[in-house]
Amino acid sequence: MATFVEQVREMGIKKAVVTKSDEIVERLTAGMNINDIRAALRGDEPRRPNPRLRPHADGFWLHIRPSFYHTGVTNIYPTFRLGWLSTFMLVWETITGLILMVFYTPSPLVAYGNMWNILGNVPLGQLFRNMHRLGAEVMVLVVAMHMLRTFITGSYKKPRQFTWATGMLLLLFTIFLSFSGYLLPWDQLAYWALTVFISGGAAAPAPAFVNDTVLLVLQGGPALGADGLLRWYLLHVLLLPLLAGIFFFVHYYKVVLYGISLPPGREQVGEDTAKRVPKDERTYFNPDILTSELMWTALATLFLVAGALWLWDAPLETHADPVVTPLHVVAPWYLSWSQGWLKLADKTLVVGFIPLLLVSFIIMPYIEVGKSRRYADRRVGLTVAFLFIAFMLVSNWMGSPEFRVQSSPDREVSIQLLPEEGPGGLKGIPYEHMTPGTYSPGQVIDGNPFLTRGLELFQQAMYQQSCTLTGNPQWAPCNVEELENGGHRYSNFFTTDAMPDPIAHLEIVEIQPNLKEMTLHYEVTNPDTGEVTETVWIRPRHAFSNYEEECRFLNKSCATD
Repeated sequence: MATFVEQVREMGIKKAVVTKSDEIVERLTAGMNINDIRAALRGDEPRRPNPRLRPHADGFWLHIRPSFYHTGVTNIYPTFRLGWLSTFMLVWETITGLILMVFYTPSPLVAYGNMWNILGNVPLGQLFRNMHRLGAEVMVLVVAMHMLRTFITGSYKKPRQFTWATGMLLLLFTIFLSFSGYLLPWDQLAYWALTVFISGGAAAPAPAFVNDTVLLVLQGGPALGADGLLRWYLLHVLLLPLLAGIFFFVHYYKVVLYGISLPPGREQVGEDTAKRVPKDERTYFNPDILTSELMWTALATLFLVAGALWLWDAPLETHADPVVTPLHVVAPWYLSWSQGWLKLADKTLVVGFIPLLLVSFIIMPYIEVGKSRRYADRRVGLTVAFLFIAFMLVSNWMGSPEFRVQSSPDREVSIQLLPEEGPGGLKGIPYEHMTPGTYSPGQVIDGNPFLTRGLELFQQAMYQQSCTLTGNPQWAPCNVEELENGGHRYSNFFTTDAMPDPIAHLEIVEIQPNLKEMTLHYEVTNPDTGEVTETVWIRPRHAFSNYEEECRFLNKSCATD
């Protein structure tokens, strides 16, 4: 302070303030004053000695960043900014996750209530939850694409084999970070997806006592409950981030040590010149790389915020119930390939194949020792890569609910309209608009738009699960054998996955004050035998169940649309 007072006496208040500001900025940037920053942003030549290099040598924030890069790796190709974007997503998930942690308690008694509190009461709570869940999905995709890009450009080859191995481990940690957060809302989707995962882990090709121990550790007890939720929460917020952070810095150290590999065509076969950067091909971090990364940060933030606002809603089902199994239990998209093979192959075989696949990826650079990174010299490797991509796409399709998972079409319609738990198409009709009576799908009720909308959803669901109703474009599920005189002939009705010639109606009955009963009646005639099959689906609806508000909040397709 005394020095500043003396400067004011000598130079005047204005010049003293400018000089003091210059000193503060130079300390914060470890060598660059205000004029240096202005010159860098204008693109002017630096003064000598170059102050733009000092933040890398003396500063805290930039000492792990190279002071310059080869111009060949600063374009979109060959990196596509995927490595940087992976780092950005890790920071994004950390920030949004820390904010959500403040309002969350890892206990089955309150976790689901905490989610509703975040969605309904916490300012911007729904936005931050959407951003966190969307970021988790994007992070898995980006890290996977980063590893794919590394393989296609041959950047895993010597001397970067260990860099590739740490990258594979980071991909594994990323997948488990995303999946471990899957359980935390403690809803039906989370509970049963994790239950399927744990049951698969218990089928590993290992001695029974090992599998039992693993099952006990993952569940926290004989069944998934409070101890299990707490363990997965600690895994999500403590152990996995710690491991990911350690391997991230090891991975990044190796990237800086060997440099970012140049495009395959820029180097001679067997050479690695990433660290030998001629002066005329240097692009300095300050200001070119720094301003570029700031621009990409702004664009990525815009995409995630806009996506969370208008394009993405993190799913939240009804409260976890160990007694009621949902009709279609689906794994996250990045694990649905394994769920697909569980439908076809022995569980032990599939579970044993997954770690072998990971190990084979890690040791691959040490086995594949070809020196050339050029695409023309790697036809076999690239062919295997594209075949693997096709294999994963087919496997993910196999993991969808439509593949080898059959349920009666009337049950599909009923679950869609009157689910066993939570809101649904007909449950969303406001109680006062549930006029007792019998109604047909698509019937228009004068003066009752909500009931009319519910019957419209009833008609749409019937179209989806039927093959002969007017307006349904999908005839294939009905096992059409031949077309005669403009009609259809069916066989093996009880093995098909659609209803020929269905007749259905909705019946609403008031069984006591503030309680009504909704019943779906189905009559299906087998066109070959003339046999009529009748089924009913009954669900109560209380006046204070508030399903219409849940429909609006969870964006369910309900009669409140």
